[in-house]
Amino acid sequence: MRPLKQFLALADTLHFGRASELCHVSPSTLSRTIRQLEESVDVPLFVRDNRHVALTSQGRAFQAYARETLHRWELLRHELSSKAGELAGEISIYCSVTASYSFLYDLLSDVRQRHPRIELKLHTGDPAESMGRVLAGEEDMAITPRPRSAPAGLAFKSLTRSPLVFIAPVEQAAWIPASPDSPSVEQWQGVPMILSEAGLSREYADTWFRALGVAPTIYAQVAGHEAIVSMVGLGFGIGVVPKIVLDNSPLAQRVSILPVKPELPHYDVGLCVLHHRLKSPLIQALWDTVTER
Repeated sequence: MRPLKQFLALADTLHFGRASELCHVSPSTLSRTIRQLEESVDVPLFVRDNRHVALTSQGRAFQAYARETLHRWELLRHELSSKAGELAGEISIYCSVTASYSFLYDLLSDVRQRHPRIELKLHTGDPAESMGRVLAGEEDMAITPRPRSAPAGLAFKSLTRSPLVFIAPVEQAAWIPASPDSPSVEQWQGVPMILSEAGLSREYADTWFRALGVAPTIYAQVAGHEAIVSMVGLGFGIGVVPKIVLDNSPLAQRVSILPVKPELPHYDVGLCVLHHRLKSPLIQALWDTVTER
């Protein structure tokens, strides 16, 4: 199964250097594996030059095959290990940096004690990407905000709820609204905003501004809430983040929460997985240890 895993790493990253690091092989070894796969199927799977790597149409078809094959292989491994009385295998989990130290220890400590042969692969990044990575089959599970309407086929267990808050720099600036509990167009027109590029917090912030009748002045759009706290602390503008991010930020003392009315909706954070992936005894074992809150 190793060549299929290496192929998928390259298909996901489209970068030989990053893919070889993920697979713990040299770029030349990865390149040789891809050539051997292409020789086996007698078609090019990638178009590549010195700067770019892209999947061919045959490569996209092979990507679906590789994912399905590895999925079936993992199911067989888990079935055999279950009969032997011990689960063994690998689970990949995607989450934000904040979630990695807010939830993962409690989430995984019980699993580690019960099933020491389970290997965990953790990937961190923008929470706005988490659900898409699970739906695309790139990750087994993700810690993610609950969407307004969950996609079909997705199971979700809530871990915590956190309010979304407006934050401003501690140092005063002329553009900080004087009475945020009584918002007006005049107060918020021209205020520099630092918002997420995408995701639930951006959707809620955009809805709030539309209701006020203001087109927000976007100073910066960033991936990940932690960077918003940093930029606000430096005095670049006002941001919107889940309070749980602020509570865990080393820069929390450099910003203040604005008592904005009306308040934004709460941010429901939980664990998600595709329903059909719960057929795997390995994933089901982790899922069963999670108590929904």
